[in-house]
Formats: sequence, C-alpha cells, structure tokens
Amino acid sequence: MKPLLKSIHWSLGIAVITLVLAAIFSVISTFVLSGVTWAVGMIIVFIIVFFGVFFDTIGVAATAAHEKPFHAMASERLNGAKHAVLITRNADKFANFCNDVIGDISGIISGTASAYVVLQLSIQLGYGETSIQQFWISVLFTSVVAALTVGGKAIGKTLAIHYATPIIYQVGRLLYLLEVRLKIKVFQNNVKTKKKLK
Repeated sequence: MKPLLKSIHWSLGIAVITLVLAAIFSVISTFVLSGVTWAVGMIIVFIIVFFGVFFDTIGVAATAAHEKPFHAMASERLNGAKHAVLITRNADKFANFCNDVIGDISGIISGTASAYVVLQLSIQLGYGETSIQQFWISVLFTSVVAALTVGGKAIGKTLAIHYATPIIYQVGRLLYLLEVRLKIKVFQNNVKTKKKLK
C-alpha cells in the first residue's frame, strides 16, 4: 500500500509540474514564433526537436548508469560525482522527468510549431488554408519532424547506453553548479555510502 501511495503522490506532483512547464513552454514558443518567417520557424521547430532528443538521451543514460564509478569519483572529490550518485539512485523519477515530461512537452510543442510553419509557408506561396498544396506541405513537414524525432532518439539511446557514465557525470556537474552558484537543489543532499566499495 505504501509504494502505491508514494507512486500516486509522485504522479500527482509530476502532473502539476508538467502542467506548469507545458504552459510556460507553450507561451514562450508562441511568443518566439509570432511574427517570424517560415524559415526561422522551421529552425525553431528543429531546435525544439533537438531539445526533446537531448533530454530523452539523458533519461535513458540515467537508467543505464551504475553507482559504483561515481562513488570512485566522489572519493577523489570530483565535483558533481555525488549528484551523479543521486541521479542513479533516483533513475526512475529522473528518467520520467526527462523522457516523459520534457520529451512529451517537446513533442507537443514541436507539433504546434510545425502547424504554424506550414501555415506561414502556405501563405507566402499563395496557397489557401484548405488547399491541396497546403495539405501536402503539412504531410511532408510533419513527416520530416517525426523522422528527425524518432531517428534522433534512436541515436540518443545508443549513445546513452554506451556512454551512460560520462553523460550522467556531466549532468551531475551541471547540477553541482546549479546548487553552488544559483542555490538550486534538484535532489536532497543526503548521499551516504551504504557500503564501502573495495
């Protein structure tokens, strides 16, 4: 019963976070896209796709990484090693945030942005909003975005599995910098080595 309650608590919390982040990203993307040409809009769509692929890669790396190398780094007092340990210990939640929250929001926003780009391109080419030309432009652009998203995530997953340790260590360093310089804590700093690693 206790694990179920914890799962429900986490699910509700992440749902609220998703709601807030989706609203923020949607407002930002709408503001950035408003008034730009279709070419600039297309670049923005590709940036959003890359953003989603990037976080998906980090999420997979978190589930593939092991604690032991980071304990060795922590013993050498390398900045970010303890944060990397925390990431691996909370891999399920960390991956859920990176893959599902950021990844899905990126997918939704890239779809909305794609529709805007198609509309702008159709207007510039002089096609009507319900013309067959706009339909095929929409199909082509949506297909390209989907291909880049799926293909990018496939490459990202391969990199994440083979280079999980260096990827998570770099993320740990970033979290360390956020904590030290901006006083932003992503995890509670309660890392305690359960057993001394030989």
